Amino acid sequence: MRLTIETDLRYHFAEPADVLLTVEVAQLPDQALIGDRLVIDGVGPLRAIDGEDGIGRRTWMRAEGDFQARYSAEVELDRRPVTIDELPITPRRELPASVIPYLWPSRYCEADRFEAFVEREFPGANHGARVLAMAKWIREHLDYCPGASDARTTAVDVFVSRQGVCRDFAHLLASFARAAGVPARLVSAYAWDLDPPDFHAVVEVWLAGDWYLVDPTELAPHDGLVRIAVGRDATDIAFMTIFGTAELIEQSVSVRRQDTALPG
Repeated sequence: MRLTIETDLRYHFAEPADVLLTVEVAQLPDQALIGDRLVIDGVGPLRAIDGEDGIGRRTWMRAEGDFQARYSAEVELDRRPVTIDELPITPRRELPASVIPYLWPSRYCEADRFEAFVEREFPGANHGARVLAMAKWIREHLDYCPGASDARTTAVDVFVSRQGVCRDFAHLLASFARAAGVPARLVSAYAWDLDPPDFHAVVEVWLAGDWYLVDPTELAPHDGLVRIAVGRDATDIAFMTIFGTAELIEQSVSVRRQDTALPG
């Protein structure tokens, strides 16, 4: 599947502020970046740095006044369906060093608060089926409600309120998985066929020696997810982190599929 991605971010900064922008498509084996372009107005010098775990790229800048960031990309996805039901959960003592931090609680994923609940609600199976049961529970018990949460909302808040948006669903699934001894990280993504179009948050879990995508919302096709960044929670994957204040003027995300015509 080949996708065309376009993002337009417009803000106004009344005072100068440092900004960390994370909107560029990550180059990974199952998503080949054909080409991309990032154009930013209203900022000082740009400095690119690697994303978390070396996945993706972030860009530092100093913004003031009217700010606009336009990003476009063309990407080829080659992600075959994978069933994780029978993939084994790796014992904690056998996890590689780079994966261990994704077992720990983080700012938005208070995994330690869910250990008793997870043990009682999702007993038994030491396989990926346990993670899928968690995702199903979240879909069945949470309402998807835009505006129901904000930048302070944690997994515990969502568990209590039983409503939220994609990042809240992802925070809760990551918390459940970590409580069960499954490393889990948040993933920001562009998503084909997501309605309305926006940045999307999903989860990757570590099973049988690799990371596997799980979307607890099931709002977009799995094979149409284009990863941008990964991290412990929304802190690490935010598309725009502002060290100061800014006024949102306009924001848009577009993901279109390029259908190849069959030869006549």
